[in-house]
Amino acid sequence: MKFIKNALLAIMLGISMLGFAGCSNVPAETTEDSASQDEPAAPDQVGGVSLENPIVVDKEAKTVTVLTQVNGKYFTEVTRHASVFKDGTNGAKSVFTAYADPVMLYDALVEIGAEPGNNMTVDNGATTHVEGTALDMKVTWNGAEKEYDVNEVIKDSNGKQIAFKFGGNLEMAKNKNTGCLSCLDSCPVGIISNSTYTYGSVEKTSEVTFMGNGDILPEDGTYIATVYSIAE
Repeated sequence: MKFIKNALLAIMLGISMLGFAGCSNVPAETTEDSASQDEPAAPDQVGGVSLENPIVVDKEAKTVTVLTQVNGKYFTEVTRHASVFKDGTNGAKSVFTAYADPVMLYDALVEIGAEPGNNMTVDNGATTHVEGTALDMKVTWNGAEKEYDVNEVIKDSNGKQIAFKFGGNLEMAKNKNTGCLSCLDSCPVGIISNSTYTYGSVEKTSEVTFMGNGDILPEDGTYIATVYSIAE
Protein backbone atom coordinates (compact mmCIF):
# COMPACT_ATOMS: atom_id res chain seq x y z
CA MET A 1 0.00 0.00 0.00
CA LYS A 2 2.83 2.32 0.92
CA PHE A 3 4.50 1.50 -2.39
CA ILE A 4 1.34 2.46 -4.32
CA LYS A 5 1.07 5.78 -2.49
CA ASN A 6 4.71 6.59 -3.21
CA ALA A 7 4.24 5.71 -6.85
CA LEU A 8 1.16 7.95 -7.10
CA LEU A 9 3.03 10.83 -5.47
CA ALA A 10 5.91 10.41 -7.91
CA ILE A 11 3.53 10.46 -10.88
CA MET A 12 1.74 13.59 -9.60
CA LEU A 13 5.07 15.33 -8.97
CA GLY A 14 6.22 14.52 -12.50
CA ILE A 15 3.01 15.89 -14.00
CA SER A 16 3.32 19.13 -12.01
CA MET A 17 6.94 19.57 -13.12
CA LEU A 18 5.94 19.11 -16.77
CA GLY A 19 3.20 21.71 -16.35
CA PHE A 20 5.64 24.21 -14.86
CA ALA A 21 8.13 23.62 -17.66
CA GLY A 22 5.38 24.09 -20.24
CA CYS A 23 4.27 27.35 -18.69
CA SER A 24 7.83 28.65 -18.58
CA ASN A 25 8.11 28.25 -22.37
CA VAL A 26 5.04 30.34 -23.19
CA PRO A 27 6.29 33.39 -25.12
CA ALA A 28 5.79 36.73 -23.50
CA GLU A 29 2.86 38.73 -24.80
CA THR A 30 3.87 41.25 -27.43
CA THR A 31 3.54 44.87 -26.44
CA GLU A 32 3.80 46.17 -29.99
CA ASP A 33 0.66 47.48 -31.59
CA SER A 34 -0.26 49.38 -34.71
CA ALA A 35 1.08 52.60 -33.24
CA SER A 36 4.63 51.20 -33.28
CA GLN A 37 4.46 50.18 -36.93
CA ASP A 38 5.66 52.43 -39.73
CA GLU A 39 2.94 54.93 -40.50
CA PRO A 40 2.24 55.81 -44.14
CA ALA A 41 3.86 59.00 -45.40
CA ALA A 42 1.81 62.18 -45.40
CA PRO A 43 0.52 63.09 -48.87
CA ASP A 44 3.06 65.91 -49.25
CA GLN A 45 6.02 63.66 -48.37
CA VAL A 46 7.27 62.31 -51.67
CA GLY A 47 10.70 61.66 -53.12
CA GLY A 48 12.48 63.16 -50.13
CA VAL A 49 10.70 66.53 -50.31
CA SER A 50 7.72 67.90 -48.41
CA LEU A 51 5.92 71.13 -47.57
CA GLU A 52 8.39 71.55 -44.72
CA ASN A 53 11.38 70.94 -47.01
CA PRO A 54 10.27 71.68 -50.60
CA ILE A 55 13.66 71.48 -52.32
CA VAL A 56 16.52 69.00 -51.86
CA VAL A 57 19.95 69.11 -53.47
CA ASP A 58 21.99 65.93 -53.94
CA LYS A 59 25.43 67.07 -55.11
CA GLU A 60 26.75 63.52 -55.43
CA ALA A 61 23.89 62.40 -57.68
CA LYS A 62 23.73 65.88 -59.30
CA THR A 63 19.99 66.16 -58.78
CA VAL A 64 17.62 68.84 -57.53
CA THR A 65 14.22 67.68 -56.32
CA VAL A 66 11.32 70.12 -55.98
CA LEU A 67 7.91 69.49 -54.41
CA THR A 68 5.06 70.29 -56.81
CA GLN A 69 1.37 69.54 -57.29
CA VAL A 70 -0.47 68.39 -60.38
CA ASN A 71 -2.65 71.05 -61.99
CA GLY A 72 -5.30 68.95 -63.74
CA LYS A 73 -6.61 71.98 -65.64
CA TYR A 74 -3.83 71.44 -68.15
CA PHE A 75 -4.86 67.91 -68.99
CA THR A 76 -7.36 69.55 -71.36
CA GLU A 77 -6.04 73.09 -71.83
CA VAL A 78 -2.87 74.37 -73.47
CA THR A 79 0.04 75.87 -71.49
CA ARG A 80 3.63 76.96 -72.13
CA HIS A 81 4.67 76.29 -68.53
CA ALA A 82 5.93 72.99 -67.16
CA SER A 83 6.44 74.23 -63.58
CA VAL A 84 5.87 77.58 -61.86
CA PHE A 85 6.27 78.67 -58.23
CA LYS A 86 2.86 78.83 -56.57
CA ASP A 87 3.25 82.47 -55.46
CA GLY A 88 4.44 83.81 -58.82
CA THR A 89 2.11 85.75 -61.09
CA ASN A 90 1.99 82.67 -63.35
CA GLY A 91 1.56 80.35 -60.39
CA ALA A 92 -1.68 78.81 -61.65
CA LYS A 93 -0.58 78.43 -65.29
CA SER A 94 1.63 75.32 -65.23
CA VAL A 95 1.21 71.56 -65.31
CA PHE A 96 3.14 71.35 -62.03
CA THR A 97 2.66 73.98 -59.32
CA ALA A 98 5.95 74.29 -57.42
CA TYR A 99 6.72 74.98 -53.75
CA ALA A 100 10.24 76.26 -54.45
CA ASP A 101 10.83 79.68 -56.00
CA PRO A 102 13.08 80.55 -58.98
CA VAL A 103 15.99 81.77 -56.86
CA MET A 104 16.01 78.52 -54.89
CA LEU A 105 16.05 76.48 -58.10
CA TYR A 106 18.75 78.63 -59.71
CA ASP A 107 21.04 78.34 -56.68
CA ALA A 108 20.42 74.59 -56.44
CA LEU A 109 21.31 74.01 -60.10
CA VAL A 110 24.54 75.97 -59.71
CA GLU A 111 25.30 73.87 -56.64
CA ILE A 112 25.17 70.62 -58.65
CA GLY A 113 27.46 72.05 -61.32
CA ALA A 114 25.02 73.35 -63.97
CA GLU A 115 26.00 76.49 -65.87
CA PRO A 116 23.42 79.08 -67.01
CA GLY A 117 23.32 80.11 -70.67
CA ASN A 118 22.04 83.65 -70.10
CA ASN A 119 21.64 84.17 -73.86
CA MET A 120 17.91 84.96 -73.96
CA THR A 121 16.39 88.45 -74.07
CA VAL A 122 12.94 89.73 -74.87
CA ASP A 123 14.33 91.28 -78.04
CA ASN A 124 16.07 88.17 -79.42
CA GLY A 125 13.63 85.59 -78.06
CA ALA A 126 11.67 84.96 -81.26
CA THR A 127 14.79 83.87 -83.13
CA THR A 128 16.93 82.40 -80.35
CA HIS A 129 17.11 78.98 -78.74
CA VAL A 130 17.99 78.87 -75.05
CA GLU A 131 21.49 77.76 -74.10
CA GLY A 132 23.05 76.45 -70.90
CA THR A 133 23.65 73.06 -69.31
CA ALA A 134 21.27 70.43 -70.67
CA LEU A 135 18.94 69.09 -67.99
CA ASP A 136 16.66 66.10 -67.57
CA MET A 137 13.37 66.42 -65.72
CA LYS A 138 11.56 63.46 -64.20
CA VAL A 139 8.57 63.20 -61.91
CA THR A 140 7.28 60.67 -59.41
CA TRP A 141 4.61 60.43 -56.73
CA ASN A 142 3.53 58.10 -53.97
CA GLY A 143 2.34 54.91 -55.64
CA ALA A 144 3.96 55.66 -59.01
CA GLU A 145 5.43 52.69 -60.85
CA LYS A 146 8.63 54.62 -61.66
CA GLU A 147 10.11 58.04 -62.30
CA TYR A 148 8.55 59.38 -65.49
CA ASP A 149 10.49 61.51 -67.96
CA VAL A 150 8.98 64.90 -68.78
CA ASN A 151 8.31 63.68 -72.32
CA GLU A 152 6.02 60.99 -70.94
CA VAL A 153 3.93 63.34 -68.82
CA ILE A 154 3.76 66.47 -71.00
CA LYS A 155 2.57 66.08 -74.58
CA ASP A 156 4.06 68.06 -77.49
CA SER A 157 1.50 68.38 -80.30
CA ASN A 158 4.28 67.96 -82.88
CA GLY A 159 5.66 64.86 -81.22
CA LYS A 160 9.04 66.49 -80.63
CA GLN A 161 11.17 65.96 -77.54
CA ILE A 162 11.31 68.56 -74.77
CA ALA A 163 14.99 69.49 -74.38
CA PHE A 164 15.46 71.54 -71.21
CA LYS A 165 18.47 73.79 -70.69
CA PHE A 166 19.55 75.92 -67.75
CA GLY A 167 18.78 79.30 -69.26
CA GLY A 168 19.60 81.21 -66.08
CA ASN A 169 17.78 84.58 -66.29
CA LEU A 170 18.08 85.15 -62.55
CA GLU A 171 17.70 88.93 -62.58
CA MET A 172 14.74 88.81 -64.98
CA ALA A 173 13.15 86.14 -62.81
CA LYS A 174 13.48 88.39 -59.76
CA ASN A 175 12.23 91.50 -61.57
CA LYS A 176 9.24 89.92 -63.31
CA ASN A 177 8.13 87.74 -60.38
CA THR A 178 6.35 85.30 -62.69
CA GLY A 179 7.63 82.35 -60.66
CA CYS A 180 8.63 80.45 -63.80
CA LEU A 181 10.88 77.48 -63.09
CA SER A 182 10.64 75.51 -66.34
CA CYS A 183 9.07 76.83 -69.54
CA LEU A 184 8.08 74.84 -72.62
CA ASP A 185 9.64 77.17 -75.18
CA SER A 186 12.90 79.15 -74.95
CA CYS A 187 12.30 81.90 -72.42
CA PRO A 188 14.07 85.07 -71.25
CA VAL A 189 12.51 84.78 -67.78
CA GLY A 190 12.27 81.10 -66.83
CA ILE A 191 15.19 79.49 -65.00
CA ILE A 192 14.94 76.45 -67.28
CA SER A 193 13.34 76.32 -70.71
CA ASN A 194 12.84 74.10 -73.73
CA SER A 195 15.48 74.64 -76.41
CA THR A 196 13.39 72.84 -79.02
CA TYR A 197 11.33 75.98 -79.67
CA THR A 198 11.99 79.71 -79.73
CA TYR A 199 10.17 82.20 -77.50
CA GLY A 200 6.56 82.70 -78.58
CA SER A 201 6.12 79.34 -80.30
CA VAL A 202 3.14 78.51 -78.09
CA GLU A 203 1.32 81.77 -77.47
CA LYS A 204 2.27 83.89 -80.51
CA THR A 205 2.89 81.72 -83.56
CA SER A 206 0.94 78.64 -82.32
CA GLU A 207 3.65 76.44 -83.76
CA VAL A 208 3.10 73.94 -80.96
CA THR A 209 0.80 73.20 -78.03
CA PHE A 210 1.55 71.45 -74.76
CA MET A 211 -0.73 69.66 -72.29
CA GLY A 212 -0.25 67.37 -69.31
CA ASN A 213 -0.76 63.68 -69.98
CA GLY A 214 -3.78 62.72 -67.89
CA ASP A 215 -3.41 59.08 -68.94
CA ILE A 216 -0.23 58.85 -66.86
CA LEU A 217 -0.29 61.64 -64.28
CA PRO A 218 -2.35 61.22 -61.09
CA GLU A 219 -5.36 63.35 -60.30
CA ASP A 220 -5.44 67.09 -59.80
CA GLY A 221 -3.79 68.22 -56.56
CA THR A 222 -1.56 65.17 -56.11
CA TYR A 223 1.86 65.99 -54.70
CA ILE A 224 4.71 65.28 -57.10
CA ALA A 225 8.47 65.14 -56.72
CA THR A 226 9.98 66.93 -59.72
CA VAL A 227 13.60 65.84 -60.20
CA TYR A 228 16.02 67.90 -62.28
CA SER A 229 19.44 66.47 -63.16
CA ILE A 230 22.35 67.22 -65.48
CA ALA A 231 21.72 65.33 -68.71
CA GLU A 232 24.28 62.70 -69.62
